[in-house]
Amino acid sequence: MPLSPENRQLIFDTIKNSLKKCSPPMVVAKDKKDVFELIGNIPVPYGSTKKIIPGMYFSSVVPRKDMVSFYFVPMYYHEKDYADVIPNLGKCLKGKICFNFRKPEQVHVKELEKMLRQGVKAWKNNKYMK
Repeated sequence: MPLSPENRQLIFDTIKNSLKKCSPPMVVAKDKKDVFELIGNIPVPYGSTKKIIPGMYFSSVVPRKDMVSFYFVPMYYHEKDYADVIPNLGKCLKGKICFNFRKPEQVHVKELEKMLRQGVKAWKNNKYMK
């Protein structure tokens, strides 16, 4: 069954509100109707050219046609550290860092916010933020 516009917006807003709790210390890089993105608060060298970017990408939420995608980069580097934190959210994990939500009840806010807090600590430990 396709995702209704109302449910798409509900999922997007639920995740966005959880992400907003991380800012500060995180920096909002994008806040539009079709994307909400957080980055670290320390400029860092990035890529093979070591170009300085305003902050290391942390997380974002993007509504799609039949789902809402949530990207969480700290899992890419420390995947095993999050396995116990996301027993329910993990069912929506596609690949290493992308969660695809098709129903509002798939978004477990307590797990999401615990995962985000753990990610903030990881970004501080990696010197991506103060």
